Amino acid sequence: MAYRLTILVPAYNEYDNLNRLEKELSNYLAIASVSTCVTIINDGSTDNSQVRIEEICMRNKDFSFIQLKQNYGLSTALKVGFDHTETELVGYIDADLQTAPKDFNLLLEHIDHYQLVTGVRTNRKDNFLKKIISKIANSTRRVFTKDGMDDTGCPLKIFQTKYAKCIPLFRGLHRFLPAMILLQNGKIKQIPVNHFPRTAGKTKFNLGNRFIGPIIDCFAYLWIKRKYINYEIEKKN
Repeated sequence: MAYRLTILVPAYNEYDNLNRLEKELSNYLAIASVSTCVTIINDGSTDNSQVRIEEICMRNKDFSFIQLKQNYGLSTALKVGFDHTETELVGYIDADLQTAPKDFNLLLEHIDHYQLVTGVRTNRKDNFLKKIISKIANSTRRVFTKDGMDDTGCPLKIFQTKYAKCIPLFRGLHRFLPAMILLQNGKIKQIPVNHFPRTAGKTKFNLGNRFIGPIIDCFAYLWIKRKYINYEIEKKN
């Protein structure tokens, strides 16, 4: 079957979420507006996630996996997924399913005219501290990137794959995905999507990776922006 969209699912110690993930994504594949497959990226889990991931892939022909040798972090897991995607479009959702796979269809309505369509979490179900820190981090990032995005951390996105593959690898890149598309002269759009509380597993949220780290990464982004190479070929023989 020729797929048009690959959904990437980075997973780190999400054993308790994986059966629900299989069910929700399988249900989505049945109603997806384009032919879709799923790649689960095991980012060096230390629980039994890999066993369950392999069982899921054996049961479902539209599922595959990539197992990383150790825990590298979300940015690396996404970059690995981009590099190994062969479909025209590539999407991303978190394994904790705080966003709904069915909302990919909302993003797909616009992807032919934009190089990135990203969700904006409405009525967020996170705790007060997490929401406040996220709001401050997003405001700070917009000052540096001028990307106009309200919720760059929303774990529901679809890219045109050729643009995703040109995003340079650096720690924290997942916070700057819209800005990286803009550096390629691409167009981006944000769409309101649903948000749900985490029902299983442990959050990876802490003050360092959601507030201090993002502010430091803004300076890395400015350096990359100055050094970034982007070109278009007009003619060749």
